[in-house]
Amino acid sequence: MSRKLLIILFLVLLASCRGDRDAQYYTGMVKFPVKPNMGVKEAMAARVIPHARQLEWQKLEMTAFIHFTVNTFTDMEWGTGKESPGLFNPVALDADQWVRVLSEAGMKMVIITAKHHDGFCLWPTKTTAHSVASSPWKDGRGDVIRELRDACERYGMNFGVYLSPWDRNAECYGDSPAYNKFYMEQLTELLTWYGKVDEVWFDGANGEGPNGRRQEYDWQAYYDLIRELQPEAVTAIMGEDVRWVGTETGYGRETEWSVTVLAPGGSPESRAINEKTGLTAMSEDLGSSTLLQDAGSVYWYPAEVDVSIRPGWFWHASQDSLVKSPETLADIYLSSVGRNAVLLLNVPPDNRGLITDNDIESLTGLKAWIDALYDHDLLNGARPYGRGASNAIDGNNSTSWSPRHKRIASFVPSIPATFNVAMLQEDISRGQRVEKFFIEALSEQKWDTIATGTTIGYKRLLRFPEIKADEIRLTIASSRATPHISTFALYYTE
Repeated sequence: MSRKLLIILFLVLLASCRGDRDAQYYTGMVKFPVKPNMGVKEAMAARVIPHARQLEWQKLEMTAFIHFTVNTFTDMEWGTGKESPGLFNPVALDADQWVRVLSEAGMKMVIITAKHHDGFCLWPTKTTAHSVASSPWKDGRGDVIRELRDACERYGMNFGVYLSPWDRNAECYGDSPAYNKFYMEQLTELLTWYGKVDEVWFDGANGEGPNGRRQEYDWQAYYDLIRELQPEAVTAIMGEDVRWVGTETGYGRETEWSVTVLAPGGSPESRAINEKTGLTAMSEDLGSSTLLQDAGSVYWYPAEVDVSIRPGWFWHASQDSLVKSPETLADIYLSSVGRNAVLLLNVPPDNRGLITDNDIESLTGLKAWIDALYDHDLLNGARPYGRGASNAIDGNNSTSWSPRHKRIASFVPSIPATFNVAMLQEDISRGQRVEKFFIEALSEQKWDTIATGTTIGYKRLLRFPEIKADEIRLTIASSRATPHISTFALYYTE
């Protein structure tokens, strides 16, 4: 009879854990007292929690970007705004194909470039003639946004829009009051014509208008309009709910705090705070205890990792052979979703209006890898016993702990423990708290550390060389308050 494998989980809180003062949570942000006692800021930061819309967004894990406009037909990345609408004619456009492919790849939302910097609108807007209404596509009666929104409805996919603030076609750009009115009229159309919108995405691109005029965006007015018209939508990048991870490589930080000193959005108040702290979305450290010491506030501001499946954001025939491989996409998945972020993967349709076979092949490979990864959890169905066991498992038969002191929970899994991936999750509805952890494995009577990490957040995936262990031990070495570990799982992947 083979030896049963004993998994022993040490959830150890060192002296740096400041206790669990859960009497009060702070939704979205908290301001610190002027002269707090030692440890107060960490304890308060531990109790900052996401808005409901942010929590639901985080659960999506993988979302898709669709970059599609006149650039698709001019072989450019940034249009000039002077392109003729007559260039836009995707004779085989099939939004159902887009959504079906992306859904089958595991994506939970599609965000489309309703308007990129060139100012060409993919819907028949009333604000400008520079749109699909002036194109030969469907004799000017087409609406890409409508077709995509309807396809999302059919496939149960969330739907988001990118509306570039920078508009190289609009004559009023640079006349700040006039353009802000123009932009908000476009936002209003997108947020009222197409039903529920789940994410509004805008970057901070800000070029010069005619005669070198500089446009001042009225970010607060944009936010207020979105909250009025689509209260459940998250606002991303220059928005207040979701931040850019700081790179377009697909790789998030090893230490990724959702509770940040970086103030969200582009309002004057946020800009002033970030100028004072010297922080940007690209800063390496956004939420450590060291940063908290000089901070006046912290915010729930989680990261989105945007990356294209190709070298460019728009389709280019010359890049058909340069689509990222399933292996590269798998590594990106581990380094984005697996580092407390949501992956936003761009998959651009070609000039026919279809996702190419090259992209589909890589997406299919990625989904197969993800399915294989999560196929067998070595701790699934494990029965806890010993000290602290009563709070070590929930009704859904998944591992979960909230230790208030040094505790040990032991599990006996039902399958052999040969593994090379560990997954940890915090219950972020109660905040992000873990600052440091490590995993050890006992093999041939010797304990070895096989993985170490700092933050966990919504999800942390760690890959390491394959190991066959008699026991495994997880230690939470430092936490801002009592950690709420919702999942600890072990997997094997090729």
